[in-house]
Amino acid sequence: MLAVPWRDVVLAVLPSAGLAAGASPAAIAAAQERLGQVLPEDLGELLAETDGVRDEDGVDVVWPVHRIVRDDLESGGLLFFGGNGEGDRFAFDPGDPARGVVVRDHKTGELRTVADGLADYLIRILAAGT
Repeated sequence: MLAVPWRDVVLAVLPSAGLAAGASPAAIAAAQERLGQVLPEDLGELLAETDGVRDEDGVDVVWPVHRIVRDDLESGGLLFFGGNGEGDRFAFDPGDPARGVVVRDHKTGELRTVADGLADYLIRILAAGT
């Protein structure tokens, strides 16, 4: 849980980031029910503040709730929540929460840790585009 709003974190790194209205508690609860798992606390809080985050190129670095559900129903255990616009997808591993954020390389299928958590991921991916 962050001490500052997620919107402030995003806009501090990339003032031109696209932020949506927050997802409703009902939408988040329905997503968790369809996925059969609780979203990581940080991700749930971010989605409640802004239902997705877009970088300056319009890439959904954090997907809206409906896309998380759509893309994760057949994910094989990982909880994918965003992409880089080049085919790589970012996820949490519910079986190993300490692993942080992982990326699945779309060319090799390799899975590797890229950030300690959601805040670290956002700072890294948004700063990389600037």
